[in-house]
Amino acid sequence: MKKIKYSHIVSLCSAILLTIAFGTGCTKKFEEFNSNPNALSEQQTLAALATAIGPIETNIIPGNAYQLQHNLNADAYAGYSMSPTNFVAGTNNLNYSMVDGWNAAAFSPLYLGVMAPVKKIGDAGARVTLPEVWAVALAVQVFAMDRVTDKFGPIPYTQTGTSFTHTPYDEQKTVYTAFFKQLDTAASNLKNYIASAATPINRLGANDLIYGGNYTRWLKFVNSLRLRLAMRISKIDPAMAKQQGEIALAAQGGLITDNTDNALLKQSGNRPNDYYLITFQYVRDNMANASLGSYLDGYKDPRARQMLLPATEGSINGTFMGIRTGIDVSKFNYKTFSTYNYETTFNRAAPQMLFNAAEVWFLKAEAALRGWANTGTAKDNYETGVQKSMEQWGVQVGSYLSDDLSKQTACIDPLAPSNSTPAVSTITIKWDEGVAQEQKLERIITQKWLAIFPDGQEAWCDYRRTGYPKLFTAAQNKSNGTVDTQIGPRRLPFILSEGLNNAQGLKFGLSALGGPDNAGTRVWWDKAGPNF
Repeated sequence: MKKIKYSHIVSLCSAILLTIAFGTGCTKKFEEFNSNPNALSEQQTLAALATAIGPIETNIIPGNAYQLQHNLNADAYAGYSMSPTNFVAGTNNLNYSMVDGWNAAAFSPLYLGVMAPVKKIGDAGARVTLPEVWAVALAVQVFAMDRVTDKFGPIPYTQTGTSFTHTPYDEQKTVYTAFFKQLDTAASNLKNYIASAATPINRLGANDLIYGGNYTRWLKFVNSLRLRLAMRISKIDPAMAKQQGEIALAAQGGLITDNTDNALLKQSGNRPNDYYLITFQYVRDNMANASLGSYLDGYKDPRARQMLLPATEGSINGTFMGIRTGIDVSKFNYKTFSTYNYETTFNRAAPQMLFNAAEVWFLKAEAALRGWANTGTAKDNYETGVQKSMEQWGVQVGSYLSDDLSKQTACIDPLAPSNSTPAVSTITIKWDEGVAQEQKLERIITQKWLAIFPDGQEAWCDYRRTGYPKLFTAAQNKSNGTVDTQIGPRRLPFILSEGLNNAQGLKFGLSALGGPDNAGTRVWWDKAGPNF
C-alpha cells in the first residue's frame, strides 16, 4: 500500500488556481488570486475549460488513492473485498478499528480535485457561457461528493469556499437537497443544448473521459443519478424520494437502460486501472470477500470467472471462495484464495465502471415495489437487470433466471476453520410474485449487488439502507464496542485534521450527526427498521 498525505480541507477548498493545463494549487486568499494581473483572463479561462473536465473526472478517484479512499472501507463493508495484508499490525478498518490516515483519503481529495475546480469553472462564467460544460461539471461534482457525504454524513458543501477562517458543514439532508437542485440545472442545460441545434457543438470531445462529449448520454447519466439518489432516501423521506424518483423515471432524455450508455471512466496518461494496481501491482493487497464468493459459488453464477480468479488453496481450489472480513491474516498466507480478475476484466488499461444499465433496471424494480409511477413491473425490471448484467459481463444468462433452488454457500476457511461460518441467506434467483415485499426486495438487492460489482461504494450504501444482501459478519470486531458486529460500520468518523484546523465548521457537523462521531452512528438516510 502506498502512503498518501492530505492537507486540511480549508486549504483544499481554496485550491482554485486554473492553468491552461488545469493544474491545482492552494491559497486561502480568493480575492488576491482573482485580482492577480498574472492570472488568466476570463477569455483564456473559458478557452481552457474543455480541457479541465478530464482531470476533474479523474479526480473522482484520484490516482493511487483508491485503496485508501474506497477499497479499505466501502469495498470491504459491502462484502466485495478483503485484504490478506496485515496492515497496522492487524488493527485497522477491516476489523472496524478506524485508521484516520486512511479515511482522510475519502474526504480531502474530492474537495481539492473536484469541488475546487468546478467552482472555478462556474466563477469563470461557464454557468452562462458554456451551459453544457457546466452541466457536465455539476453532474461530476454531485456524483463525486455523494461518495463523500454517504461515507461521513454531514459535510461542507453549500458554503464551501465562502469563508476564509473556516468551512461550514451542512446536515446531510441539506446536501441532498442541493444535489437535486444541481441535477435540475444540469438536466435543464443539457436538454436545452441538445434541442438548440440539429448537431450541437461538442466542445468537450476526447477531453471528456466518460462520454466523449456526448450530451445525450450525459443527460441519461444525470437522470439515472437522480433516480439513484432518490432511492437512497426512500426510507428516511419517502415523499421526497418518490417525487425525485418519478421525475427521473419520466424525464426527457431517459435513463441508462442499455450497456452502450454505461458510464465508464477511461484511463488517462500512465494511470492503471485501480483494481489492477491494488490487486496485481500491490501483490494482492486486494482479494475477494467470502460473502461475494459464497453467492457466486452458490448460484453457479456465469459471471464468476469474469469477476474473479478462482482460489488455488487446498479444499477450496477451483471455487471462488474469498476471505472473511476481519479475520486475523497474520498467521497464514491468504493470497491463495479467490481474487479479482486482474488478468482480463481488471487489466491495466481497463476503464473504471461508474454507472451501469443493470443498476438502473434494479432501481426501477425497487421503485415498482414502492409504488412509484412509470416503472413497469418489479418482475420485468428485475429480470431485465439480470440480463443486462450478463450482457455486460459477456456471458449467457441461460437458465439462471429460472433457478429456484440455488442459494448462497457457507464460508469455508481451510487455513483457519474457526473462521468458517454457515450461509446467512436462503434467497434464490427466480422471481416469486407470491412472497412478501421484504423477500422481493432481498432478491432485487442481492442481484443488484452482484450486477454493480465492483462498485463497493454503491453496494455499501444499499447494504446500510436495506440490510441486503445478507453478509457474513466480521470474524473480529476491534471497534471497542462502537460498531455492532451484526450490521457493521455505518459511516467513517470525521478526520482528525478537521477538529484541529476547522473546529468551528466541524462543530455544526458534529451536532447534525445525531450521535457520537464513530463508525457505529448512522448517517441521515440510514434509517433502522423494516423497509416496508
